Amino acid sequence: MPKVVYRSLKSGRFLKSAARAVETKNVAGHNGRKTVRTLDANDDNFDDGLRYVFAQNVARARRENKRVTGRADVAPRKR
Repeated sequence: MPKVVYRSLKSGRFLKSAARAVETKNVAGHNGRKTVRTLDANDDNFDDGLRYVFAQNVARARRENKRVTGRADVAPRKR
């Protein structure tokens, strides 16, 4: 039976090893430049790296929503 561990997701800063485990590339596409983050599945700090990438994606989405709608937590209306 798996062991359940309770831990705060708001632990503050990320570990430096989590940020180092993530490789970031800027890729040019037909609609502009995109940032692509890749994570090694065999890394010892995979869970911290995954949390780091997820937090970066959420921050980017909130910035985009704030730019479009003026509010960070609401998705823009579909047209």
